[in-house]
Amino acid sequence: MRKFHDALADLRVIRGQIARGTQFRGYDPGSIAGSGMLAIVVASLESRAAHGYGGSIWTFVRIWVVSAVAAAGFIGYETRRRAYREHGDCALDMLRSAIEPFLPALVVGALLTGVLLRVAPEEVWMLPGLWELLISLGFFASRRLLPRPVFLVGAWYLVAGLACLALGKGRDAPSPWEMGVPFGAGQALFALALQIGYRTIDG
Repeated sequence: MRKFHDALADLRVIRGQIARGTQFRGYDPGSIAGSGMLAIVVASLESRAAHGYGGSIWTFVRIWVVSAVAAAGFIGYETRRRAYREHGDCALDMLRSAIEPFLPALVVGALLTGVLLRVAPEEVWMLPGLWELLISLGFFASRRLLPRPVFLVGAWYLVAGLACLALGKGRDAPSPWEMGVPFGAGQALFALALQIGYRTIDG
């Protein structure tokens, strides 16, 4: 029995190593592009409603956290379906390998947001730029698991984050378009990069 359990443990290790060395094909370009469209729609609605709630920092954060959770839920559902279709029995290991590079960015982003809101609310104008920089790190960390063109997505979020930090100083609250434009364009670029990468592999 012990040999059986050892064999299972060895099999899990081997599958994990294969997952880390295999390109992940689970991301669905359609759901990725849809999340970008959501960012544009939310930014448009928020910019119109900002006069009503006075551009509250807390409202801004709540709107974008809820939007991010909704987009992540939709992308996660479609990614899980596609991963099982593309990777079969290795899908769970592949999903873990694909998610892991983004986890530090998500955790740091959540903690950073909480600290800024509590300790330095006057600096919350920096949040869009900081969020985009953290997302760029997630893409760069995932470069070995995703098609090569996805590197450009990380570069886009890096440039967008730095631009938001350079141009946003002096505002009481971030502009909705500091989220809508970078994430709308970034997710559209991500979807395009996936399509090109998948087509190259299939071709």
